[in-house]
Amino acid sequence: MVDFAFLSLDFMSKPVWMWIVFATIVLGLLILDLGVMHRKEHEIEVKESLLMSGFYTIIAFLFGGWIWHEMGATKFAEYLTGYVVEETLSIDNVFVIALLFSFFHIPRLYQHRVLFWGVLGAIIMRGIMITVGAALVHEFDWVLYVFAAFLVVTGVKMLFSSDKPADVGDNFLLKFMKTHFRVTDKLRGHDFFVKEPSRKHGKKVWWITPLFLCLMMIEFADVIFAVDSVPAIFMVTTDPFIVYTSNIFAIMGLRSLYFVLAAVIKRFHYLKYALSVVLIFIGSKSFIAYALGWETFPITLSLGLTFAILGSGVGYSLWKTQKITK
Repeated sequence: MVDFAFLSLDFMSKPVWMWIVFATIVLGLLILDLGVMHRKEHEIEVKESLLMSGFYTIIAFLFGGWIWHEMGATKFAEYLTGYVVEETLSIDNVFVIALLFSFFHIPRLYQHRVLFWGVLGAIIMRGIMITVGAALVHEFDWVLYVFAAFLVVTGVKMLFSSDKPADVGDNFLLKFMKTHFRVTDKLRGHDFFVKEPSRKHGKKVWWITPLFLCLMMIEFADVIFAVDSVPAIFMVTTDPFIVYTSNIFAIMGLRSLYFVLAAVIKRFHYLKYALSVVLIFIGSKSFIAYALGWETFPITLSLGLTFAILGSGVGYSLWKTQKITK
């Protein structure tokens, strides 16, 4: 008989069976996405993007309800706060993705393919970063204060940073890949890799296409943004299960909403200031709680203030940019 005792063993503070439930849901969503909904390649329109995002959001909240049932209201509030923080901080990533699609001349027909594999890479990379972060927090309590100070500094820098777009062509990763790998001059349909004659000896060899370069740049950008968002969620909760699950559901939901956000991206111009304030607030919570004599900053108050700050940023952006739609 099969011994299922291992399912009760702890892995990163939670029973193995809970991680299996989460992994099964995510795997099922990925199979549904690529194997059913997008089995035939097509351009994603705004309506389909909204429906996809709504579907992922419902799944994320149902999972949050399960967390409430299994772990209580406090853990649900931590999960929801982490989800909202990751979702909003990742909006900046949409600007970068749109810039990369434009730079590499990726047609809408192939953009979902890049985003799908980008999510898969993000799931793996976030897992590594969160595991390392959780280990550091477990061994060294003072790491949380380092995270807090880092978030405050990052928020202040974002508040006063220039809106000038980055020069993609000057990126060191792009230069490295073009220098050390064979890269085709144009796209080859939806392929990331193709076998074509070498320019030196004429024999067929493997080349990478601009579609793959774009994917690698998106993965690189996600790692850069994770340097902000992962510490931010650790300041909300140090539970690796809550950190990772809220992170992944937020990423999957936002990527599915990409085609909507890309269409109205200019209307969120002032949201970055709200995001800056959120980072400063999250980084300052521990110091505020200490100054007020609290043991910890109340999670419900944290969630409410986060919603209020982001809601103000969205509302102000829509109000200031309303002429764009006229």
